[in-house]
Amino acid sequence: MRCVLGIDIGTTGAKALLVSETGDVTTSASVEYPLLTPRPNWTEQDPQTWWYATVSAIRTCLDKARSATNSKVEVVAVGLSGQMHGSVFLDSHGKVLRPAILWNDQRTELQCHEITETIGFDKLIGLTYNRALAGFTAPKILWLRQNEPEIYAQVSKVLLPKDYIRYRMTGVFATEVSDASGTLLFDVAKRRWSEEMLQTLDISHEWLPNCFESPEITSYLSKELAKVLGLTKVTPVVGGGGDQAAGAVGNGIVRRGLASCVIGTSGVIFWHLDEPAYDPLGRLHSFCHAVPGKWHLMGVTLSAGGALRWFRDMLCQDEIREAKLKGVDPYEIIIGKAVSVPPGSEGLIFLPYLAGERTPYADANARGAFLGLSLRHTKAHMVRAVLEGITMSLNDCLELGRELGVNTTKIYLSGGGARSKFWQQMAADIFEIEVARIGIDEGPAYGAAILAAVGAGLFGSVGEACDKFIRTGDSMFPDSTRSQVYRRLYALYQPLYKTLKDFSDRDAAFVEEKLK
Repeated sequence: MRCVLGIDIGTTGAKALLVSETGDVTTSASVEYPLLTPRPNWTEQDPQTWWYATVSAIRTCLDKARSATNSKVEVVAVGLSGQMHGSVFLDSHGKVLRPAILWNDQRTELQCHEITETIGFDKLIGLTYNRALAGFTAPKILWLRQNEPEIYAQVSKVLLPKDYIRYRMTGVFATEVSDASGTLLFDVAKRRWSEEMLQTLDISHEWLPNCFESPEITSYLSKELAKVLGLTKVTPVVGGGGDQAAGAVGNGIVRRGLASCVIGTSGVIFWHLDEPAYDPLGRLHSFCHAVPGKWHLMGVTLSAGGALRWFRDMLCQDEIREAKLKGVDPYEIIIGKAVSVPPGSEGLIFLPYLAGERTPYADANARGAFLGLSLRHTKAHMVRAVLEGITMSLNDCLELGRELGVNTTKIYLSGGGARSKFWQQMAADIFEIEVARIGIDEGPAYGAAILAAVGAGLFGSVGEACDKFIRTGDSMFPDSTRSQVYRRLYALYQPLYKTLKDFSDRDAAFVEEKLK
């Protein structure tokens, strides 16, 4: 059986998919790993846990496929995807020097200010198409230089999460344009490392891997790993993509006019672009797409599904126990409570800034909040308010795209949030646009598999592969009555960040002072 292998190094776990030549998911497997939060606003992971989880997920996939077909499995190519921006620091022997600093880590606010002041805001946007944000890679390198100089002195390579897995799989240091775009060290328009950024920030070009287009073959599985996995043929590994670009490929967002909304740990609005473009104010990200010669705009809500997961873990133990007894997903029970509450949650509003925020407010100090609480409000109101707050934060991103003249006629919804028809309809009502669910909800790993199929020569282009593989589900259309309610609610929601900013800054300073 011939197939391609897609791998995603996510924030909560590694996922592996075997996909047939016709686009069907043959087998899949996921292995979780912990998220480390040693201090407030810090998020880290041990790259070794990624590696062990990845190998375990691949082996499980292959074992399932071999058992099901009672035949050999021929993997013709491997595609990689993963959480973006994370910094893996290696020494000259390829040894990990410290835990990886992740995309949602907020410790580098001072370094972001330093980069912006050194280069100038307008010039920085012109060079990289993006503003300096705490989650990006370059500020993390400067933070390491200033705070852990003994480790910084040993650095020989800086890799992104999926590219560390590539190195462990192949022994080769490589990346690709979509993930490299999120480092703040990349010339997005010219699709190459920015020498001016590297020189200005005094970062060695030798620390960075060679950069490829996403479907290009970068390397081959090592003989040692192939033996462990039971693969007999030389297996190429393509560039792959950052999780959002790969996920967009998996959603078919590979042509003008198409956009996606992904509700995972973070939430993302993603637009395909045929030409490079950027937001002069830096509120939206502008990156290279995983489609060769194409680009994309992206807005990010840092805590989307992550906010709902926090609510589940902190306040829904009864629902978790009920779900276990019924053998269903706890989210089915939790979201089911919101159905009985009218749109607008009777004035209860939730701000989902539990890990700072990215779009449209690049603010590490932004804080989450429930506002408008009264004696009438129940847990069901709180659930609906969480869902509405997350969706209105995503609508902030969508409004910026409209402001920049990006024409969107339909949004494809994916991620954990897409599994709920209730939430899908809420998105249509708040966005006021047709929303369709993607038929195969396997996330970035599926996009990585599509890129692998192109790299293996099964298709002539990413678009051709998507036409063959992508299937969409039913559409939801906005209800005019509910949309009218949400317009009024959004008018209340939108100014709340600015209203609470002074409190959020003083609160962050209070917490930081207590840690000293």
